[in-house]
Amino acid sequence: MHTIEIASEVLELLPQRAVYWKRTGILLIADLHLGKINHFRRAGIPVPSKANEKNLEVLVDLLQRVKPQRLICLGDLFHSHYNEEWEVFGELVSHFPGVSFELVLGNHDIMSERQYSRKKISVVDELTLDKFVFSHHPKENVPANLYNLAGHLHPGVRLEGKGRQSLTFPCFYFGKNQGLLPAFGMFTGFVPVRPRQHDQLFAIVDDKIVNLNNQYSI
Repeated sequence: MHTIEIASEVLELLPQRAVYWKRTGILLIADLHLGKINHFRRAGIPVPSKANEKNLEVLVDLLQRVKPQRLICLGDLFHSHYNEEWEVFGELVSHFPGVSFELVLGNHDIMSERQYSRKKISVVDELTLDKFVFSHHPKENVPANLYNLAGHLHPGVRLEGKGRQSLTFPCFYFGKNQGLLPAFGMFTGFVPVRPRQHDQLFAIVDDKIVNLNNQYSI
């Protein structure tokens, strides 16, 4: 875990690719992409199904550890049209009756309102709380008095070793008025971020948060 102050609020960055806003009891994730693996398998693409189970195992463990009042997903909770993975997620929701499950709609959240309603998931296009505006796509114009937290881009950073070998890791990115959460789902790619001066970048390496402090290569 690593704490960071954004918009005069303390946020906890968690190695499970999530953010905990402790003062409000809000746990933030983005881009879970449930159902993506089943979607590919139905199309005949041989993708291992174990990643589905791993995503949900991590989420359950996180909910049990943090005990949030609200879980807010910044878009792309589910990757495609309805499939059996949605029912599995519904069982997860039912196991945490004390948690409010909320979704800021993303471009892959294309199921009917009925499906969200029957699983007791609140749905909004955008959400403003205190000094934060939560969205799926990073906002092009952020109001001067607000800080935008978004998903969608699956930010990653490439770290190079002494032998010129390199690996890409998911990361949290915080600019002047906008921050990006890494994709929570493990079966996702990365988009390399290009930080500017004074931006803050935190990689997730071996289940640890690494503050890069400009010590990176992209």
